[in-house]
Amino acid sequence: MPHRCRRHGRPVVLLLALLAVHVPAHSQGEAGDISRLIDALELAPGAIVAEIGAGDGALTLSLARHVGASGRVFTTELGDERLKTLRLAVGKADLSHVEVVEARATSTNLTASCCDAIVMRDVYHHFGDPTAMNASLLASLKPGGHVAILDFAPPPGKESDTAAGRSRDGHHGVGREAVSHELVEAGFTEISSRPLDGRRFMVVGRKP
Repeated sequence: MPHRCRRHGRPVVLLLALLAVHVPAHSQGEAGDISRLIDALELAPGAIVAEIGAGDGALTLSLARHVGASGRVFTTELGDERLKTLRLAVGKADLSHVEVVEARATSTNLTASCCDAIVMRDVYHHFGDPTAMNASLLASLKPGGHVAILDFAPPPGKESDTAAGRSRDGHHGVGREAVSHELVEAGFTEISSRPLDGRRFMVVGRKP
């Protein structure tokens, strides 16, 4: 059954969507990424956050500490072993407002119109079916909700012609323009698109 993001007072609800990936060295600026996400989405204590594909849970735990015990964090992964690793990390941190949820490859696995914002970090280029995932992201947002995507471009001249090829060696990454185009095609309105350090970028969209 889908997991519901419940409201506590008047929190901002966020979905941080990150599929399980090995993040390249240039994207290890954890503190910088957290700062960007907090600023872009005006993430405040008391917010409800969901991260999909959280890996070892480092970002989940940092965000959970930021939103505090008055907030709530849903964190997800794919596969039994990854879920086990994530649960161990969350349990060790002893943060009772974090809940581990099993992810889906083409769905947020969250209730429709649950979230005020969705974030992905170094994940979008791993979507084998971005059309399906973008539709699910849009459905998971309330009207006016935002999506923020942190990702990185492939080597110059190596962008894949297909979504399935974006995670292949030599083509690893996705272009900023492709992300913007696919979000708009899914029904989002583009708010901003800007380069970051190296090949990295951030695209922010809004559900009408």
